[in-house]
Amino acid sequence: MGNKVPEYTPKLSAILIVQDEAHCLQQCLRSIAPIVDEIIVLDAGSRDDTVSIARSFGAKVEVTDWPGFGPQKNRALARAQGEWVLAIDADEHVTPELAASIRAAIESPIATVNGYFIAFLATWCGKPVRFGDWAGKRHLRLFRRGHAQFTDDPVHERVTCESPTATLNGLMIHHTVASEAEANEKCHRYAEIGARTLSARGRGGTVSALLHSAWTLLRGLIIKGGILDGTVGWQVALVCAKGTWLRYRIAGQRPTAHQRIKSPRAAAPVGETHARKLRQAVD
Repeated sequence: MGNKVPEYTPKLSAILIVQDEAHCLQQCLRSIAPIVDEIIVLDAGSRDDTVSIARSFGAKVEVTDWPGFGPQKNRALARAQGEWVLAIDADEHVTPELAASIRAAIESPIATVNGYFIAFLATWCGKPVRFGDWAGKRHLRLFRRGHAQFTDDPVHERVTCESPTATLNGLMIHHTVASEAEANEKCHRYAEIGARTLSARGRGGTVSALLHSAWTLLRGLIIKGGILDGTVGWQVALVCAKGTWLRYRIAGQRPTAHQRIKSPRAAAPVGETHARKLRQAVD
């Protein structure tokens, strides 16, 4: 009998969850292809060339339903085979410095770190955001498989990782919005998702929307220095404040848990027509 060839185990797996990301996916995958051994892509029903682009980079692609950001990322994580996992979004890409730092970290024979934070640079329509609410972010995106997972939050999920952790050199560039139209669409979409959590906690309403959005604007422009970014700083601060306003306003118009019990009809999900009227009312 011949010697059995040992099964190949990838050192680094990249995981992505996507939907209609053809406009940005190539740049993302091109930046990580030289440093990863496996690419796992979960697609939630794209209607563009997202799937074919992913497969052109050798990615293992699976089309699934949509359970929310956190659960979907945990699905992708469960399919990864690498000792290490790099979590990246389609509208992000790694700089050469970060790519070198990632490989050095996972190839270190004495490393005891279970996860690494990465510094982010957000952009607004291609322009860097250096101050305000979008600036100075760090997220844990590289970790040992089996030592970390995503929270099950439907939006704004995060990685929980066993200690110890450290920070890598280099930047992850996040193309947060490519146009004002995209910014407005994301603002409404995330506000409606976030409103569900607020509503479940009995929070929301016009007064709360006014107070929280005013604070968001003040924090972004003045306290965090967004005004130093000029026009970009104003645009980011305004869209953040609008998102806060929408989230609390929509939450205030949703039925409370008590009302849902008393009125089964009130428990029906908000329809697209109603959501569109609501957006028009608060714009």
